Amino acid sequence: MTLVSIPANPVPDDVVSGTIKTRDGADLRFARWAPPTGRKGTVCVFTGRGESIEKYFETVRDLRDRGFAVAMIDWRGQGHSSRRLSDPRKGYVRDFADFEKDVAAFVEQIVMPDCPPPYYALAHSMGGAVMLRIARSGKRWFDRVVLSAPMIDLPGYATKLPTRILVRVLRYAGMGGNYVPGGSGELTGTAPFDGNPLTSDPVRYARNAAILEEDPSLGLASPTVAWADSAFKTMVGFRASDYPAKIRQPILMIAASADTIVSTPAIEEFAYHLRAGSHLVIAGARHEILQEQDRYRAQFWAAFDAFVPGTPAFG
Repeated sequence: MTLVSIPANPVPDDVVSGTIKTRDGADLRFARWAPPTGRKGTVCVFTGRGESIEKYFETVRDLRDRGFAVAMIDWRGQGHSSRRLSDPRKGYVRDFADFEKDVAAFVEQIVMPDCPPPYYALAHSMGGAVMLRIARSGKRWFDRVVLSAPMIDLPGYATKLPTRILVRVLRYAGMGGNYVPGGSGELTGTAPFDGNPLTSDPVRYARNAAILEEDPSLGLASPTVAWADSAFKTMVGFRASDYPAKIRQPILMIAASADTIVSTPAIEEFAYHLRAGSHLVIAGARHEILQEQDRYRAQFWAAFDAFVPGTPAFG
């Protein structure tokens, strides 16, 4: 399956792309890039909600410049992977456990057969939540995991009990495929730059919007009730006092101080209780750290470079 290439965001060289099928029948688009000279292993990149492979071409280049092969998928329900609802703009998933099935299929069919070890994971936002679920389950597909603004919790009252009850009632009433109250069909990332909560970098914001303008079918609009209910269930699970303590995998969490999409204090609290984890808060950065200004991205990559492929402090 082809990748969308525009002048401002060309496809990195040495790519192989296509589709795989999960055990429950979802079709997932994948892309993998061959290792450069001086290979260090493979970094598997897992996007956030509403994102696609194309949004991370710059990240792919950054990783290959560091000597890594790179592999990615579009989650079920977004990008050019299969979507369950007749309106493809609706962000839907039955349960976050389904995303774990996506990772299993990806690792078994693409990563292990075709990508050089050792394997590392780099995940953003919703992808970070999925990686934490996988780490707690005991699966050790990845030697080390780096999480960018992981979705541990939402800020303010977004995940308080009344909101969760409302969403659960709407789902039980058969409205799981509806947009969440207040949601719309506007593609995420296409609103005017001023006041956006994603990045303070106007050039990268415009680049990402141009990708969606070139191929709107890559995008996703507001979440559905089913997605929100599933996300709430996962985030409430993270609150269990023993959840982080049961994760044995080395994890680095990088948060943004100006994040209004996910809760930075929740990330700090969770990271504090990890047995083999650490965290960094980048002052001034907004939610999409890898799409941010260079002064913020440089801090992210410095932390990444100190953690992957590893230092004795995290042994």
